[in-house]
Amino acid sequence: MNIEKQYQEDHSVKLIVEVDQEKMNLYKRRAATKIASRGNIAGFRPGKAPYEIVLRTYGESAITEQAVDLLIDAEYNNILKEAEVNPGAAGTLESVDSLIPPKFTFSVPLAPEVDLGDYYSIRMPYEWKAPEQADFDKAVEDLRQMYATTENVDRAIEVGDYVLVDVKSETKEVNRTGFATFVRSEDRDTEWPYNGFAKELVGLKAGESKSISHEFPQDWEVEELKGVTAEIEVTVKTVRGVTLPDLNDEFAKMTGAGETLDVLTEAVKKDVESKSQANYDDVYFVELIEKVKETAKVKYHEHTLEHEGEHVLSDLSNRLSQQNMDLETYFKVRETTREKFIEEEVNPVARKRLERGLILDEIVRRENIQLDNDLLDAEFNDTLNSLAQQGMDFSKIRGGKKGQKQLSEAIAMESASRVMTRKALDMLKLIATGEYKPAETEAVEETAPAEVIEEEKPKAKKKSKKAEADPELSENVSSSSEEKAE
Repeated sequence: MNIEKQYQEDHSVKLIVEVDQEKMNLYKRRAATKIASRGNIAGFRPGKAPYEIVLRTYGESAITEQAVDLLIDAEYNNILKEAEVNPGAAGTLESVDSLIPPKFTFSVPLAPEVDLGDYYSIRMPYEWKAPEQADFDKAVEDLRQMYATTENVDRAIEVGDYVLVDVKSETKEVNRTGFATFVRSEDRDTEWPYNGFAKELVGLKAGESKSISHEFPQDWEVEELKGVTAEIEVTVKTVRGVTLPDLNDEFAKMTGAGETLDVLTEAVKKDVESKSQANYDDVYFVELIEKVKETAKVKYHEHTLEHEGEHVLSDLSNRLSQQNMDLETYFKVRETTREKFIEEEVNPVARKRLERGLILDEIVRRENIQLDNDLLDAEFNDTLNSLAQQGMDFSKIRGGKKGQKQLSEAIAMESASRVMTRKALDMLKLIATGEYKPAETEAVEETAPAEVIEEEKPKAKKKSKKAEADPELSENVSSSSEEKAE
């Protein structure tokens, strides 16, 4: 075969392929046999009619069209290999340029490419600080609130009470009957109808009312309330006081965290520290990868981004399903269309996830990071335990043993991805903090290279007879590396 490569600006390549006429003739005879096996030619058993008879019965164009299909199915991978092209998705047959000699033009999206640049020079200090005692005390108090009991009280509302109220206003968006709220000491952005509403009720008793005037800002999330000054009449129906459990060994046993208060306190401390560091890491690693992106060059085809966008939409759909909502309903609530939502909100998220994932994958490759089986086992078991705690019954997985096996394999792959992501992030952290020690300076024994398994390359995707575009999304571009630092 004679192959001409033309690289395109969209990170694809056009392959203009000229095939030997003898090879094309061979596929035309195979095509004739296949056509004859499906048809009914008088005097011949299926598939046994001579080529000339099939040609006369069905015509040259039918045989040629079938021959092109057979040739592409059989030779496409050989074309990619001979052209030394690494595809990122299924290619398309753009045109049949001629039949004598046979000449075809393919469009092939290229696999993503990442040049990390001088990432060894990146510096970014890691400055996480352990929480203070006040943070631990607050966590214990929050835990006490979870196990608190409430009862109706005949006194004025205090901070820490639960209150049932009726809210009336000419601004109908704030009207509520039998609305329950908790009077918190701290501010909370998600409080309805605005932050600080419940604290304005302190001092009122059941049966008493209060008039409140509140001006909503111009950038308020509820369209109908933007810039509106609402006159609100609040009537207290019920005040329920909260009785917190005493901090003792019995409380520790109640929570299931331990047999003694000391054990509970230590568990709470570890949990607070772990969450604090995790929150810091989320911000730190996102900023660190952005620093890597400043000097890196990341190339990928639009198909790759589209496929990552499908993963973003799928994640959103799964979250919405837990709230008994589907995507179409969500688009209506947001007053948008699927196309607009994808363009304005999905694609930016997908692009960040994709580029961060590609960068981390390249770190893994460049640094020859290997999977740690002990860490993989721990991650796998943690995931299984988490699913079990959420109520999943593995014995009732759809598909029986086959379904259980598929779920196990999916969890194992996801666990492996998370482990590799953490190792790549740890490597970047060592580099950014100046603690990285190049491998060549370490006195380590050589190990056998990891086995590399080459996946089957994507097949070409043929268009209609008019060679119209019919793009196909590529397989996931490290979406699990995703969630990586997102």
